[in-house]
Amino acid sequence: QVQLVESGGGLVQAGGSLRLSCVASGRTFSAMGWFRQAPGKQREFLTQINVSGSTYYSDSVKGRFTISRDNAKNTVYLQMNSLKPEDTAVYYCVVRIYAYRRYTDPNDYNYWGQGTQVTVSS
Repeated sequence: QVQLVESGGGLVQAGGSLRLSCVASGRTFSAMGWFRQAPGKQREFLTQINVSGSTYYSDSVKGRFTISRDNAKNTVYLQMNSLKPEDTAVYYCVVRIYAYRRYTDPNDYNYWGQGTQVTVSS
C-alpha cells in the first residue's frame, strides 16, 4: 500500500524559509514533486524531480524553491526560500510511477500526500 507522509509546514514571516519533506512507502517512483492549493484557487504545479535527477520548476517558484530527493530513503524535499505571502497554501507531495518528462497536470500523478499548510505572514 502506497503512503506519502509530508512534514515541515508551518507559519513563517515573509522573506523566511521552510523545508518540506515527503516520505513515500510501498514502492519507488520515477517522478516525485509538489503542488499547492491556495483558498479559492486550483491546484498549481510547482516542481518535479525524476529519478534521473532532472528537475522542473514553475515560473512562480523558480529561483526561490529547490527540489531534491534521496532515492535510498524514498524521500523528496522542497526547500523554500524568500517566501512571500502569496506562497500561502496547502502543499501536496505527489508521485508518478513512470516518468520521462515534465508533468504539470494534477491528473498526471498516481498518488497524493495529505497536504501540509504553509502560511507566510507579511
